[in-house]
Amino acid sequence: MPKRQVIGVVKSDKMNKTRRVEIERLVQHKYYGKFMRRRTVCHVHDEKNESHEGDTVEIIEAPPRSKLKRWDLLRVVEKSQQVDIAAMRAAADIKHAETGETK
Repeated sequence: MPKRQVIGVVKSDKMNKTRRVEIERLVQHKYYGKFMRRRTVCHVHDEKNESHEGDTVEIIEAPPRSKLKRWDLLRVVEKSQQVDIAAMRAAADIKHAETGETK
């Protein structure tokens, strides 16, 4: 039986070599017929720590590595476009301090 490959979004990258990936899907309600959003959460092994929060990744089934980890990172499909405003302000403050400028 072939291994499943799915695409999801990294929601947490706080653990070392582990990522929490959410896979969204639409399910139709049995009675009302309305489409509802559902998600599956997978804990993924990322050996090189190459993915980060917000990235779209492709994962593949793997033998169990721990209690929760049952998936491996195959590739990063798309990097996140989120901007860290706090890091930008800190960099600007450092630049101003080096040049001696005032705000």
